[in-house]
Amino acid sequence: VQLQASGGGLVQTGGSLRLSCAASGRTFGAYALGWFRQAPGKEREFVAAISGSGITYYADSVKGRFTISRDTAKNTVYLQMTTLGPGDTAVYYCAARKVRYYGTQTWEYDYWGQGTLVTVSS
Repeated sequence: VQLQASGGGLVQTGGSLRLSCAASGRTFGAYALGWFRQAPGKEREFVAAISGSGITYYADSVKGRFTISRDTAKNTVYLQMTTLGPGDTAVYYCAARKVRYYGTQTWEYDYWGQGTLVTVSS
């Protein structure tokens, strides 16, 4: 079971990026999927999650700016990020949970991608 995150890069303040996370090794159609991020010197924090039935949940810091979605046929989860600011600079990780209900804690997730770096310049 592997998760492969991609789409990170350097963007200016106010810009947008879309992260992708492709799963291989099994089908994650019924699993909850999430995105977390870790800034330098900080703990990994929850960003967004989507349940197996498509219910979404966001951290307050990204609500209204980020959108999580999933393509079950492609076994892929996306994170559309808009109105980015320097505070969004971090390594972003995708994760999968072996139940349908989303979680907001790192320990609730069973599989992790390798991370993709997002840098927002001021």
